[in-house]
Amino acid sequence: MAEPNKWVPRNPELPGAEDGSVSKESALAACFAMALFYVAVLYAPTYVLRLAPASSLNTFMIRRFISVIFASLASILLCACLLPVRNYQGASLILSICGIRLDHLGRAVAIPLCLTSLFYVGSVVSRLLSFSDAWEQEELHQEAYLVRIFKAASQKLVDDAHFVVLNILAWRNYVVAPITEELVFRACMIPLLLCAGFKAYSIIFLSPIFFSLAHLNHLLELYYGQKYTFSRAVLIVGMQLGYTVMFGWYASFLFLRTGHLIAPIVAHIFCNMMGLPIVFPNTQKAFVFSSFLIGCGTFFILLFPATSPDLYNSNTKHCRCWHEFCSWGRTL
Repeated sequence: MAEPNKWVPRNPELPGAEDGSVSKESALAACFAMALFYVAVLYAPTYVLRLAPASSLNTFMIRRFISVIFASLASILLCACLLPVRNYQGASLILSICGIRLDHLGRAVAIPLCLTSLFYVGSVVSRLLSFSDAWEQEELHQEAYLVRIFKAASQKLVDDAHFVVLNILAWRNYVVAPITEELVFRACMIPLLLCAGFKAYSIIFLSPIFFSLAHLNHLLELYYGQKYTFSRAVLIVGMQLGYTVMFGWYASFLFLRTGHLIAPIVAHIFCNMMGLPIVFPNTQKAFVFSSFLIGCGTFFILLFPATSPDLYNSNTKHCRCWHEFCSWGRTL
């Protein structure tokens, strides 16, 4: 097999790639530039385009949506320019390298989603216990009351769905942010780092650093925009960064193992919907905490089997990567 830093077609009959590599310095510089641009472009409407202040939250968020979409497209273009793909099949190959694929799509959605949900077993148990308390207090065993509860729950589900569709912040949290962040910080950065010769375990711990840089602007917004004290702003952003770094490790692992961009995206959306896992609720702390530990234990037991590249790729007999064209598979 070729040296790790070289991009060499595993099957010479398959067109679309050329020999070459990306230097580590160039890959790191490109990743830093992507992270910086992803944040800087948020302020372009105000400080570059000199647009009038947004008249509403919807207008403000739509401007930001357009900005991060532009940043994502620019990152894909930069990735395409740096990776050694130069012929007429370059566009389709770049999409494949970035994990934008249709093959094994169902598995890439369902399995990582189920795996991620194991971290929230404690949260689910806590909510079930709250229903149990209501059962005892409100005599839910009566059939008529059960019907009313079912109708109320169904109506709440419809109302919540309606709220998500019409709420601009829900679109940010559950659509735009997960897709654009995973596209830039996983799909564009990780292939560059792989092609530069970084090992997979190094990338898992390295790429979230760039992901965290994209959240440092929250410190300025809290301190200058919302007039928080500096210490409180640092504490809030520090907690956010700690959570984003841990999620970044997991999302990078998912992308490296599955080769599907949709895998970290669905995990990102699910975590945004669920928030922080419930570990110590107000009641039944021991039971919920035990459930949380069981869920976490099951997660780590299934982590490698559930993300085996063989589940998400048609042929990994000779190459552990998620497409046919590179020798970086030996690092996986």
